[in-house]
Amino acid sequence: MAKNSFEIIYDVVRQIPEGRVATYGQIARLAGNPRWSRVVGYALHVNPDPEHIPCHRVVNRLGEVSSAFAFGGPNMQVVYLEDEGVIFGEDGRVPLDEYQWDI
Repeated sequence: MAKNSFEIIYDVVRQIPEGRVATYGQIARLAGNPRWSRVVGYALHVNPDPEHIPCHRVVNRLGEVSSAFAFGGPNMQVVYLEDEGVIFGEDGRVPLDEYQWDI
């Protein structure tokens, strides 16, 4: 049975190493369709297994984190990333040149 788009996206997100981030567009490309950026967002919003699918490691193309509701409270994505050693810039963004997953 073929995997659906969400399952493919989750497989890619599981590969992001601790202390690294990927962008929605990067995940879309790695999942096989560069036009899936919004699909990636939808998939992560309904993540069935946050303990094993680290959606907190996905940021937008500017290194900005998701809206607070997505992770159970204000700035929780920031907390999770900082716990993994990611240091945010003064602008509140993840410096992608330093922390973006290089695959």
